[in-house]
This record gives sequence, C-alpha cells and structure tokens, in this order.
Amino acid sequence: MFIRLVILFLLWPVDTISAQSESLLRFTFQRGLMGTQFNVIFYAPDSLIAQRAYAAVSGRMDSLNYVMSDYLDDSEINRLSATAGSGRYVPVSYDLFNVLQKAKTIAKKSDGLYDPTIGPLSQLWRRAVRRQIFPSVRQRRRARRAVGYRLMDLDSATRSVKLNRSGMRLDLGGIGQGFALDEAMAVLHRFDIFAALVDIGGDILADEAPPGTVGWCVGIGSGKADGSDTTTMLLAKAAITTSGDAYRFLEHNGHRYSHIMNPRSGLGLKHFVRVTVLAPDGYRADALTKVFSVAGWRKSRRLIKQFPAVTVLIVEKKKGRSQQWQSAPF
Repeated sequence: MFIRLVILFLLWPVDTISAQSESLLRFTFQRGLMGTQFNVIFYAPDSLIAQRAYAAVSGRMDSLNYVMSDYLDDSEINRLSATAGSGRYVPVSYDLFNVLQKAKTIAKKSDGLYDPTIGPLSQLWRRAVRRQIFPSVRQRRRARRAVGYRLMDLDSATRSVKLNRSGMRLDLGGIGQGFALDEAMAVLHRFDIFAALVDIGGDILADEAPPGTVGWCVGIGSGKADGSDTTTMLLAKAAITTSGDAYRFLEHNGHRYSHIMNPRSGLGLKHFVRVTVLAPDGYRADALTKVFSVAGWRKSRRLIKQFPAVTVLIVEKKKGRSQQWQSAPF
C-alpha cells in the first residue's frame, strides 16, 4: 500500500483500569508479513498470556500466507490455479474456500470492479510497472480471456472449487490482507483479548478501545514526513484501509498509469485517486478500497448502496481538477 494509514498511538498509562475489568498491560509486537510490516498491539493481564497469544497469531498468519499468496510457488491458491480448465472441482481448505466465497460475493455486488480471478492481468500489469514496459494489446487480450469471476464455481457442499477456463489464475491481493486481519483478531479472542489493534501494511482492524479510552487514535494520510495531510480519528470495533498511487505508477506516451488496475481494461487507472474505506471488518475494508478506486466518485455514489455499514471517502483528480466525496461522516 503506497498511500498508507499512519498509526498514532496515544500514551495512555499501561496500568489504566477500565470499568468492570482488571488492570491490563499494553503489549506491542512487530514482524514482516506479506511483503510488508505486521503490527499487533493489545492489552493483556500479563506477559505470559501476551507471548502465547502473539505466538498463536503469528502462526496463524504464516498458515494463511501459505494458503493465499500467489508469490509462493507451492501455495494452495497457486496449486488450485494450476487446475484451471481441467473441468473438475478441486477440494480446498476451509480458509481458502472462506476467502474465495467472500471475494466472489464482493465481485458480484461490485459487478466485477473487484475480481479474484484477475491473476493473468495483475501479473501482466505488475511486471509492466516493475519493468516500466507497457504491455501490448495482444498480451492484454490474451490475459483478459482467462479473467472473470463468473468462470469460478464454488460448491459449498463439498467445499470445492472449479476454474472453468484454461489459463485462469487467482489473485487475492485485493482482499487477503484484510481477511488475515479478521483471522488475527479471532485468534486474540481465543485468549480473551479484546482491547486490540492489528495492522498489515496500513490495513487496520481495531476491536475494543484501550482501557479508559473511547478508541484507538489513528491518523489517515499519505505518510508525508511533515504530517501536513494527516487527520486523526478514534477507531474501535471497525476496520479502515486507504489505497492510492502516490509512489508506484507507469508512464507511457505522456500518460501516467496507476498501479491500481481496472479489471475490465487490464490497465492501471489514468488519474489519481485516493480512497479510504471504513467497514465492520478487515476483508471488506481491504477489497472495497479497490472497488471504489476503480468506480470513481460518481459511480461510487450509487454503488455504496450495495455495501451497508460501509463508509467511503474518495479524493479524485482528473484533468487538473480535484473532486472529493464522502458517503457519510467517519
């Protein structure tokens, strides 16, 4: 994520006592995950419980990465993609089926503005941005033939998946981090830890507020060193994600193409857009930043009706003009 959420933590005393609760201590853990930084902050009775909880969360993240990452040759999702066009349903793990169900639901509601089968196009565009070489029309046409969420069938009775066209490749990059946040929080709940915040590369999920407070203090902005474009808010029992294209893009024939790709064209967006989504859970916040980025502020005004309990803020610049739209107050 290149437009990122800047987390600002208030220095509450670690032994603050919340109403009807015992004294809790604050713990912070960090590690690399999914090509970015993973932060876990929570309040627990003692260090032993804290260490056990974090070890369980970290192990869960490693298992999910092995399921969902299209960068790992032997990941479960890549092994599933290798069966594309075989004409058979392939049994998959509970985790992979669960995230694919959520991904397909958002794909349907957004009419394909988010699409988990975008792998052939996303690989082509990622390579183009990395090498600064624009993909040819022929390359894009070939890749588009293997993309379409309707080409992926899910059978809940057998927990199996069929990819109906040869060359299909799944890509959960637009939802995987948010899904992992939800699963991390579920692990913390097993240890009776509820005052917690988890963050993967700026995708943030907060549960109950720190003891004695009404929320986690987070800042929304592009991460400028002087903090000039950062605003703060209190977050509790919600997820928030911001996406944009400030630093990663491709220039071709006088046009600037974002790393944020339109699944229909197979090309990056040709204008600047920054989207912040506030949602009840991580997977929706993650995926819907992509949906509303591609939709733009005009289409988003209608599309937001498909996603109740979600708030979106869009800043869009086209032809030198800036437009901002917010669906509801944060």
